[in-house]
Amino acid sequence: QVQLVESGGGLVQAGGSLRLSCAASGRTFNSYGMGWFRQAPGKEREFAATISAGGISTHYEDSVKGRFTISRDNAKNTVYLQMNSLKPEDTAVYYCAARPSGREWTSPYNYDYWGQGTQVTVSS
Repeated sequence: QVQLVESGGGLVQAGGSLRLSCAASGRTFNSYGMGWFRQAPGKEREFAATISAGGISTHYEDSVKGRFTISRDNAKNTVYLQMNSLKPEDTAVYYCAARPSGREWTSPYNYDYWGQGTQVTVSS
């Protein structure tokens, strides 16, 4: 069992930055790949970024490449999403999620555990 709690969301102007954190409980955190998803009003939840269990491999959705950076600290059971050069279209609720290693990383159905989400609003 893994419990996830996100923090760090808020209101920021276009071009600004935010750093999201996701704190995990449980001793098996370092055996899970972690992902960040986002969901805008009226839209489906979409993949943003993922990092492997050991932190070696990362992948990003095309629209966030070069602007977002996912990282993790397994000693602190925490995964981060650094978001730079934010755009109004990045406005969404951001969720972190955990998936067993080896599962495909872009589908939310492959993630077993989810946080409650944190709101990110980017004003123009």
